[in-house]
Amino acid sequence: MRPTRTWSVLLALALFGWITSATLAHSAPVSFSVPLSGAAQVPPVSTPGTGTADLTYDPTTRLLTWSITFSGLSSPATMAHFHGPAAAGKNAGVQIWISKRGAAPTSPMTGSATLTPEQATMLMDDEFYINIHSQDHPAGEIRGQVVPPKS
Repeated sequence: MRPTRTWSVLLALALFGWITSATLAHSAPVSFSVPLSGAAQVPPVSTPGTGTADLTYDPTTRLLTWSITFSGLSSPATMAHFHGPAAAGKNAGVQIWISKRGAAPTSPMTGSATLTPEQATMLMDDEFYINIHSQDHPAGEIRGQVVPPKS
């Protein structure tokens, strides 16, 4: 091979490797935790209840998986959801059921959902929140704003 051609091939391979690694790094799944509290409710709720949501999101497949624990609610939990689109301090409608419809949630709750393109945008724009509702607080007793890590 000629020297110019060799350098061209090496440069092309290096560029391809850089683009491939950047694409893979950009689309790697991310894991993070979301604290749940009554203070995050809108309006705030005085409760000893707390919780944590451990989430993993894969932007390539738009698969969101979760394991959510909670304790200390003022009354039995009635349902749990992802809501959006809403920034912290705002309320919005249900996007994804975490608990099974009609069944009281128990801790821990695990599951997954493939997000729509619109839901994926809400998630990455910090416009999803998790809400656990209870008998004493039907609008929600503990809440946490979902804020994925930014690369």
